[in-house]
Amino acid sequence: MSKIPVYFMPGLAASASIFERIQLPEADCEIHLLEWEIPLAKESLDDYAKRIAKKIKRENPVLVGVSFGGILVQEMAKHINVRKVIIISSVKSNLEFPRRMKIAKTTKAYKLIPMSLILNLENLAKFSFGAKITHRLKLYKKFLSVRDIGYLEWAVEKVILWERTVADESVIHIHGDMDDVFPIKYIKECTVVKGGSHIMILNKYRWFNANLAAVILDTKVSVD
Repeated sequence: MSKIPVYFMPGLAASASIFERIQLPEADCEIHLLEWEIPLAKESLDDYAKRIAKKIKRENPVLVGVSFGGILVQEMAKHINVRKVIIISSVKSNLEFPRRMKIAKTTKAYKLIPMSLILNLENLAKFSFGAKITHRLKLYKKFLSVRDIGYLEWAVEKVILWERTVADESVIHIHGDMDDVFPIKYIKECTVVKGGSHIMILNKYRWFNANLAAVILDTKVSVD
């Protein structure tokens, strides 16, 4: 039996190295890592999804996306035949957005975010306090690979303005109950990872190594 191709898409501005600790059984699965590309001028999310989808060379793949990558793989699935779509720390429609994101859309406040400040992690580190924040900044510095202001402005806008209002019921959603970007109280129909934050793909990798293959292969998943 041929192996199942599994394509991983990282979160906003992140490198595919966020999946470096994720393991799948080699006898059953073949891992492929996707990376973000700089969007073209005025490129729509749909056109971008088509462009990234062209990088998928294997038929009937499983798409796994984290955060904004989860939104992207749902859009990619419109243009190619997929076996499954699995999203992690993400949303299935804009109805699962927290209130602050809905307000940002209405007021266009997202346009006021100083992207250059966000990208300058060294400066941000100077104002961090506590081991937890400092540790998270170190993680961001290691895994944030796309430091292009144009990309970040485009990506934030595409998240906030995502038009999907009806969730695809076939999408498999894995979400942490401590996610501070997409709080669990707004999320419907998902497998909950206890203690999982928005970056649980990094610090809950053991859960994924124990359960992700089961999700892909349709065997039993633990919720512990």
